[in-house]
Amino acid sequence: MNKVPTGFPEGFLWGGAIAANQAEGAYDINGKGLSVADINEYRADIPIEKKSNLEIDTRYIEEALNSTDRIFPKRWGIDFYHTYKEDLKLLAGMGLKTFRTSVAWTRIFPKGDELEPNEAGLQFYDDLFDEIIKNGMVPMITISHYEMPLYLTTAYKGWYSRELIDFFNRFCKVLFDRYHEKVKHWIIINQINLIVHESFNHLGIAEDKVDNLLQAKYQGVHNEMVACGHATKYAHDNYPDLQIGMMLCGGPTYAASPKPDDVLAAVRHNQMEYFFSDVLLRGYYPGYAFRYFDDIGIKVEFGEGDEEALKNTADFMSFSYYYTRMCDAESYANGNQDHRNPQLDANPWGWSIDPVGLRTFLNLFYDRYQCPIYITENGVGYYDKLENGEIHDPYRVDYFRAHIEQMKEAIKDGVDLRGYYAWGPIDIVSCSSSEMSKRYGFIYVDQDDYGNGSKKRLLKDSYHWYKKVIETNGEDLT
Repeated sequence: MNKVPTGFPEGFLWGGAIAANQAEGAYDINGKGLSVADINEYRADIPIEKKSNLEIDTRYIEEALNSTDRIFPKRWGIDFYHTYKEDLKLLAGMGLKTFRTSVAWTRIFPKGDELEPNEAGLQFYDDLFDEIIKNGMVPMITISHYEMPLYLTTAYKGWYSRELIDFFNRFCKVLFDRYHEKVKHWIIINQINLIVHESFNHLGIAEDKVDNLLQAKYQGVHNEMVACGHATKYAHDNYPDLQIGMMLCGGPTYAASPKPDDVLAAVRHNQMEYFFSDVLLRGYYPGYAFRYFDDIGIKVEFGEGDEEALKNTADFMSFSYYYTRMCDAESYANGNQDHRNPQLDANPWGWSIDPVGLRTFLNLFYDRYQCPIYITENGVGYYDKLENGEIHDPYRVDYFRAHIEQMKEAIKDGVDLRGYYAWGPIDIVSCSSSEMSKRYGFIYVDQDDYGNGSKKRLLKDSYHWYKKVIETNGEDLT
């Protein structure tokens, strides 16, 4: 008879995660091309709750490329491209068992449609992966994390163009062939369900290049999932020891009230978030998705062989977890919208804090898919104050403690949780707002929203706390 687990399993992967576009910088070095992230602008005049990457048209792209005075912080990141050895040493000093980052597509294929990769870019990742392993950490690598070549937006129509399936598969094959002995854990697409928030960064579809943007997004993500199927098949056929994962932006949406119509609205809203993982983990389109597309007048075109490609399913599920939302019948009818839960506290950017929601989500997903799960992002942005060379951040410790406690409860519930990646173990440029002052890290980087500062790395109080958590395999959370 099986017993209820008492804690985190032996060999649990405690880690941290960043993305190339938010950290590396060096946007024009050694043959790197421009990516969609390189035109993410920081604007101090936008209210804090409105800071987010918006839809983009070709006029914006042209103006951004020709600008000499606008601020694009992801072009310099935290200069991880040059500081990764020192930064990884600090992360290893915290005891991280694993480290997640991404490969900048434009370092390997600067325009995206080339036949041959850029050797200088490949060598950088050889060196980076070697350094991760040298520091005792297991690499978890994301292949596409908002780093699509900008050329694929301007010369094509982003993921709406089926040509990208072949371009992306060429990219994946190069990575698997080159790094299969160093990297065993791969996530093909970061947060594949984000086609509303971060949709340009994700799909690279300029809104003025298509007639129906929502139609183009769902067609684009279909093409992307087909590409995932091809890439997964190639990896499984050629390197069977590789573990290929899929990733959602997670967080359940609750019914706003006990009214049956509100409950149904929340169910239907959540279904269209699960849609992506249903396809990538089950291998086919679910019926509710066809109903949803019919209801809103969208038709997703399947190419020859697409259904067969989708049968190549992922080995594990991963997801980010930041906040939960609410949905009611009215907001669902208004374009499948959701809204903040007034019962929950939030950080200054309006992201609600809901540790119990993480346990809920873990149970829902494990019940649904019965496969290994990794939490590949979890964290909270706050303003940190540097005082006499020190950063005291008890609010961050409180946040992580509460979420790790709920992870432990989910493991007791029977969830097969294999690893946990704190988002931004070192401060990086914000994904959604391109600002530096929205800080997630255990390590402080002395740099402001405009790229000014000493760039010195300083350990926050939370660094020492997380080190203790890892040393005790999640037992000591005090």
